Amino acid sequence: MKKSAWIVMISMFVLVLSACSTSGQDENTLVIGIDDKFAPMGFRDESNDIVGFDIDYATAAAEKMGKEVEFQPIDWSSKESELSSGRIDLIWNGYTITDERKEKVLFTKPYMANSQVAVVLSDSPLASLEELEGKNIGLQKLSSASDALSAHPINEKVGTVSEFPDNVLALSDLKSGRLDAVIIDEVVAKYYMSLEEGTYKLLDESLAPEEYGIGVKKGSEALLNELQSALDELSEDGTAASISEKWFGENKVLN
Repeated sequence: MKKSAWIVMISMFVLVLSACSTSGQDENTLVIGIDDKFAPMGFRDESNDIVGFDIDYATAAAEKMGKEVEFQPIDWSSKESELSSGRIDLIWNGYTITDERKEKVLFTKPYMANSQVAVVLSDSPLASLEELEGKNIGLQKLSSASDALSAHPINEKVGTVSEFPDNVLALSDLKSGRLDAVIIDEVVAKYYMSLEEGTYKLLDESLAPEEYGIGVKKGSEALLNELQSALDELSEDGTAASISEKWFGENKVLN
């Protein structure tokens, strides 16, 4: 056999070994898609480290599963596409369970209750959802906040609805006076209210109750069942409650 043929065969063998090695690493690592500006569920701290309730919760679940975890910031408006393409293994960052999303992904059991609320500045005269008539509203693009507003009767009465890549930008426009209110997850709203006391207030009613779950790619029932078993263990041994106490001062995890 010619020397060049041997070189080709050896090169191919090395490539196969490399592919197998990479595959093994991937199988032992859960790549989790997150919105890294969704405090307190998953966000960057002052050191630019990704932290939050869902970050700790996912890390603990991965440990139960004997896996490593990698958090991948994504464009939240493309989250289902990222999952279906295989670029991420899970959507796990305050991901609301909806009937529309159930057609695209598999969901774990709900692990936390939430609701969509309207946030205004503390000195705003607005007090109820009905008073949003004709007002300028902001929300995160392709979020459950958008779904909640669309399904509420007040949607037909508001003035303009501006969409933002994330909640931080929406709240910034609220503080600058370009918006009258922001529709946002209650857990997120209360987190920012705790950081900037006296800046915001919530209107009296919520738009819609909801629940958070973890999204798994369609057809990945084995991964879904393995993950759910890990989550059940975290609830049973008190780990989930401990993580919740750290971030919320109480146990908000659903059993």
